[in-house]
Formats: sequence, structure tokens, C-alpha cells
Amino acid sequence: MHPSLTHIALHVPDLDACVHFYEHFCGMHIVHERSGKGSRIVWLAETGNEHRLIFVLMPGGTVRNLASDDYSHFGFALASREQVDEIAIKAQQAGCLVWAPRDEPYPVGYYCGVRDPAGNNVEFSYGQPLGSGSDAFTSA
Repeated sequence: MHPSLTHIALHVPDLDACVHFYEHFCGMHIVHERSGKGSRIVWLAETGNEHRLIFVLMPGGTVRNLASDDYSHFGFALASREQVDEIAIKAQQAGCLVWAPRDEPYPVGYYCGVRDPAGNNVEFSYGQPLGSGSDAFTSA
């Protein structure tokens, strides 16, 4: 038997703000919602991945105050460099851009970083050997 990663569960300080962030920036949508432990619990997924990997968001967390050199993050692949730039512009306008777009050698590729309302870093990349754009690079 091999375990399979199916979900990431997070306590967040503002559930509605986090749901909106992941819908607006990451294209995720609510696939399940219920009451539980005295609060609302929301499952979010990408279209087509509803049965593979979800984020479970639950109220009650505190804002993560990551150090400036803490690169902990969730990673989302995009289909082009232009899409990375578009996310960065949207994040700059929303006041949540933490890493401006930059290029790094394989396997990192082109990426930017955005902070969600709970203080988590979210990376948007193109050219990594994972997800959209993975065919664009070869290991050199």
C-alpha cells in the first residue's frame, strides 16, 4: 500500500477571506461545506481535481507571521510566464505580493509569491517539472 496525499487542512483566522482568496487567486471552488465542531468547514479544489487534492479550511486559526526568509508555501503551476505576471499584478494591487516575479534555474522556473489572508505564502510558477508548463523546461 502506498499512501496518497488527498488534502491539506488549515485553521484560518478569517474563513470567508481565505475562501475568497483561493477562489480569486487560485481558481479553486467550494466542493463541500458543512457545520462541524461548532463552526463552518469548507473544502476547496481545482476543477478536475475534486477527488485528488483539496484544501480543508476551518475557522479558529491565527495569522502566521512568517519571517522574511521563510519560504514555506503552497505551490500552484500556471500555463505561462504571462499568467505569473498577471497574478503578480493582481496581488500587487491587492497588497499581498511578497515575491515579485523572478527566474531561477531549473527546476524552479519563473515564479512569484503571494500571501493569503492567514499569512501563508502561495507560489505561482511556470516551468517547473510539475503541473502546467512542465514540458517547457528540460533538465540542463
